[in-house]
Amino acid sequence: MNILILGSGGREYALAWKIAQSPKTEKLFIAPGNAGTGTLGVNLPIETTEFDNIKKAVVEYDIDMVVVGPENPLVAGIHDYFLNDEYLKNIKITGPLKAGAMLEGSKDFAKQFMLKHNIPTAAYQTFSHENIEQGFAFIDSLKAPYVLKADGLAAGKGVLILHDPEEAKAELKAMIEESKFGDASSKVVIEEFLSGIELSVFILTDGNSYVILPEAKDYKRIGEGDTGPNTGGMGSVSPVPFANKTFLDKVESKIIKPTIEGLKKDGIPYQGFIFFGLIKVNEEPYVIEYNCRLGDPETESIIPRITSDLVDLLEAAADGTLDKQSISIDDRYAATVMLVSGGYPEKYEKGKTITGLDSVNNCILFHAGTTTDVESLDVKTSGGRVLAVTALGNNLKEALNTAYQNVEIIQFEGKNFRTDIGFDL
Repeated sequence: MNILILGSGGREYALAWKIAQSPKTEKLFIAPGNAGTGTLGVNLPIETTEFDNIKKAVVEYDIDMVVVGPENPLVAGIHDYFLNDEYLKNIKITGPLKAGAMLEGSKDFAKQFMLKHNIPTAAYQTFSHENIEQGFAFIDSLKAPYVLKADGLAAGKGVLILHDPEEAKAELKAMIEESKFGDASSKVVIEEFLSGIELSVFILTDGNSYVILPEAKDYKRIGEGDTGPNTGGMGSVSPVPFANKTFLDKVESKIIKPTIEGLKKDGIPYQGFIFFGLIKVNEEPYVIEYNCRLGDPETESIIPRITSDLVDLLEAAADGTLDKQSISIDDRYAATVMLVSGGYPEKYEKGKTITGLDSVNNCILFHAGTTTDVESLDVKTSGGRVLAVTALGNNLKEALNTAYQNVEIIQFEGKNFRTDIGFDL
């Protein structure tokens, strides 16, 4: 099969790395890709929401399957675009239709869905310009801390957790009336704060059947000990020690199954990944958020643990035959440490030369914000999150030690990383 992956980050590199290993993969294309994906397949200079240009590439390169990495094209309706096109409608595509992508595209939609289908989540209300005064009153009715979420897509940065009610009201005003997160915060969900420990659970579904992928825990904040501003993710580990079989069975019965059944009841076809952002509160799982794709950097920890052929699974999800597939998982631990540009998640410089890439060992380097210099052929930084360093080990400590040994080998000006991934486990 000729396969096209859409995206350019560490998640897409991890998918490309795994898909390239399948005997079913004939030619692999990544749009737009990065310096790393260019060594696994052919990078195409097409952005993920340029649907007409994606169609041209599908025709030109005789693509059989499209795997959508990020959320933007899914929320914008790329799957619908394919189905409505005479040529594209028979191409296999991983990722839900626009209606299903609303689980991530609108926090308000997701909360209503969970309420309707009795899926455990925090109590909430949604506010906009029309009822912002009621939003202030709702904040006064809650105990601190206060959780404010931009309704729409805000690149993983649209969630604020605040401890002072006046600050929470000021931020609500900034989000709604001053467009702090652009159109994404024209509506804001305010919800009660749940105290517990977070994890991410993933499934691949054809809309009826599903396979459960390895679970992971990611580390969102820039600073040691989970301090400072949120980022796209500074590292992850899999499996998650506190998520034992009893707890994961509850996740399946109380969250995964009701989600699949709820989508069917609501007439929403869904083929692709579902990411359950969960919190464990007194041994019970609650949903913090849904995503309609895999997480990043969790993908860099879970993909190396999947020993099954990923192309078989993706094909079955697209064909509606996932009930005939099973998934096999490596028992070892995976630990991922993200190397980021100095200054990230605020302003940072690009174009810094990266050295040491050929000197690492016993680890997998997943490129994220990298590019190849056309003249020197040097690999340079091109984003905030630059490289994910993933290592496997017989226990979490061994995996982390190996990852951090390799982190020291890779150098670029302004390199930053957290030294405490997995610290709380």
